[in-house]
Amino acid sequence: MTATPEATEATPTIVLVGHGMVGQRFLEALAERGLTATHRVVVLCEEPRPAYDRVALTSYFSGKTPEDLSMTDLEFIATHGIELRVGDPAVSVDREAREVTARSGEVFAYDTLVLATGSYPFVPPVPGKDAEGCFVYRTIEDLLAIEEYAKSKAKVGAVVGGGLLGLEAAGALKGLGLTSHIVEFAPRLMPVQVDDGGGAALLRTIEEMGLSVHTGVGTQEILVDAEGAVTGMKLSDGSELAADMVVFSAGVRPRDQLARDCGLTVGERGGITVDEQCRTVADPHVFAIGECALASDGRVYGLVAPGYEQAETAAATIASDEASFTGADLSTKLKLLGVDVASFGDAHGTAEDCLDVVYSDSRAGLYKKLVIGRDGTLLGGILVGDADAYGTLKAFTGSVPPVSPESLVLPAGAGESVQLGPSALPDEAIVCSCHNVSKGTIRGAVTDHQCTTVPEVKKCTKAGTGCGSCVKVLGQLVNAELEASGVEVDKGLCGCFGQTREELYEIVHALRITTYQDLLDRHGREEARGGDGCEVCKPAVGSIIASLAPTIGASGYVLDGEQAALQDTNDHFLANLQKNGSYSVVPRIPGGEIAPEKLIVIGEIARDFGLYTKITGGQRIDMFGARVEQLPLIWARLVDAGFESGHAYGKSLRTVKSCVGQTWCRYGVQDSVRMAIDLELRYRGLRSPHKLKSAVSGCQRECAEAQSKDFGVIATANGWNLYVGGNGGATPRHADLLAQDLSDAELIRLIDRFLMFYIRTADRLERTSTWLERIPGGLDHVRDVVVHDSLGICDELEQLMRAHVAHYRDEWSETINDPEKLARFVSFVNAPDTPDPVVAFVPERDQMKPDLPLLSIGMRPAADVLEGSAQR
Repeated sequence: MTATPEATEATPTIVLVGHGMVGQRFLEALAERGLTATHRVVVLCEEPRPAYDRVALTSYFSGKTPEDLSMTDLEFIATHGIELRVGDPAVSVDREAREVTARSGEVFAYDTLVLATGSYPFVPPVPGKDAEGCFVYRTIEDLLAIEEYAKSKAKVGAVVGGGLLGLEAAGALKGLGLTSHIVEFAPRLMPVQVDDGGGAALLRTIEEMGLSVHTGVGTQEILVDAEGAVTGMKLSDGSELAADMVVFSAGVRPRDQLARDCGLTVGERGGITVDEQCRTVADPHVFAIGECALASDGRVYGLVAPGYEQAETAAATIASDEASFTGADLSTKLKLLGVDVASFGDAHGTAEDCLDVVYSDSRAGLYKKLVIGRDGTLLGGILVGDADAYGTLKAFTGSVPPVSPESLVLPAGAGESVQLGPSALPDEAIVCSCHNVSKGTIRGAVTDHQCTTVPEVKKCTKAGTGCGSCVKVLGQLVNAELEASGVEVDKGLCGCFGQTREELYEIVHALRITTYQDLLDRHGREEARGGDGCEVCKPAVGSIIASLAPTIGASGYVLDGEQAALQDTNDHFLANLQKNGSYSVVPRIPGGEIAPEKLIVIGEIARDFGLYTKITGGQRIDMFGARVEQLPLIWARLVDAGFESGHAYGKSLRTVKSCVGQTWCRYGVQDSVRMAIDLELRYRGLRSPHKLKSAVSGCQRECAEAQSKDFGVIATANGWNLYVGGNGGATPRHADLLAQDLSDAELIRLIDRFLMFYIRTADRLERTSTWLERIPGGLDHVRDVVVHDSLGICDELEQLMRAHVAHYRDEWSETINDPEKLARFVSFVNAPDTPDPVVAFVPERDQMKPDLPLLSIGMRPAADVLEGSAQR
């Protein structure tokens, strides 16, 4: 733990004004240099919350919470004795007295003042700009206000500005159910990052998503009604656009008013003028970093990576170390409305005698341009629709690539296309621009610091912890370096198989292998062939065979033949084993909807068999305390009443929760119960690498908690939004938005594809949340495969699901009608009529519970103990 200096008059004080992403990086840089141990550090933050990831701001509308976006580790703040004051900004600076006054009235003396006040949104000075329904898009509070207004008072939204934040804002409005318009004064979208060709590709893709784009026109007036609320916009071409919400996202300006008021020098177009050490030219005791600073090269940088570099430069200078900031790379890689957009280097070809190499496919929404010098040097480029090569191409900027430029822009499989890997990069190539980390540094983390995973390299070098665009290249470099170092990473499933689960799935599918033993003998490790396998691979292979059963000609019933020997304990008895050796029984209740007659049946069964009953979190009724020999008797009564297995024991679909939807709820916009029932009946019994949970909410109020499920559905006025990869367990994760405003048919088709792609590619016992973060390319890759069919496998995935649906059989019914299968349901094979004496219960709250003291000593039950029979 860092020792924090006791504040005295002699203790030097650093006051930081502003606590955004750059401000937080400055604090980390102070700590890295030991300055928090020798200085008092005070932070004055205007917003009501500490630093958060403003780059990922729009992810709030995809399910991220403000807490998820936080970049501030409060333990770090406490450990380093930093005095963080949120909601208390600086209002004045007395440079002569070296004092800062906060809004609270408290005055802080400083030895060093660092201004990190960021920027503010530019709102064009048009009539009506302050009307009710006008917003800016800059902070979490802005997003909360937009969300509230959109849900209650707006149906059509217009965004002023077609840059990065403007497109994100338009996508957010569409996600909130609004018809969305984008108004951009320039002749193309994202005029700073892309050229006309890139803008045309981007425009086509965005319009196909249902957004209306108006380029080459400006906003002249915001139209309002008698109450002063927005009704539309008047544009510079004389046309009018109906809208009841307007979001201004027309760029930002340096927030330099505090500096102006205290006499610091500012640029003609704004920005606090600083030297190469980020020290203000007017006062050596004051620094400025981030979007409020006018750097020594005459630029105000609006990207996070240059801000981080400025923060590190200022911290180094304060520590009396040599450092300078003379300019920064403006390369960016973005994901806008699901579209990859990237630019790097001299993207617009301003260098003398440079040449363009262009590949364009307007139908596919692809545009790739490389700017090449006369000597073959890669100067820059623009990528729209496919930016996978961004990391490698950016790192090659300033050098001559080892292959022709033409081969670098062609898609895989077209002509002489070449896919350069990161291994071709020189060691000095910058892989992570956010933290200025080179390929050589990443290699050193593996070879010198024994890092063997991407998370370890991230922690060691900070690479990949900024915008995240370099993570794919980072992973490739780590793996390549491990292989080059002779480190053999065994990716096999277990000691029996050298293949991964995904590879075994493909083998079983392609060769139609229907038994575990056949797979082991033909494709297992040499030393494992002919053996019995292990407890790792047997259930994993059993799950693969079960999920592919209709396609490969195997039995889909998990207790048939060899399959029975592959199952875990729960699957072996089609019920969940409890701590005292009894089992629980959970019948399927699709969508949580149940008729009174069926409720009565469950109550009668629980009463007759003396079972403990509880409503589950998945909107079902769980009956605990059944002995193994009682299971078929309980199932028979449930099946007679129209129930079937709820698969609570299997690595398969568990439940599809629902709210009551538009049928009963005054907020509902779709029939969530019907959809939940349809989904649960479609995917019941689907064997997968891990359990699957789902939910359907009838409106944005999200009462069914769909965003905490493996696949969740939320109703909109225009259809359904599909979220994937959520988890509400020990490591909660909000699901990510995969697609929106889907019809019933579109929704089911995408879920079919998503589930079968997950089953095909996930590791053993890997939830969708973990799989989505592990699979190369993450959500973007999954969306490309599932929504856009980038691999050309969607027909196959849909056929696999159709086969599952057509061949579904209830496992309880199959069992109770097969005397041979019933023979396994006994406590003692040599005494089938004898119940297990340790399975006993005692009364509690009008029900019963396991007799745990009896269980611990293993003795027969006393006379006053309720046996697990039909006595109640």
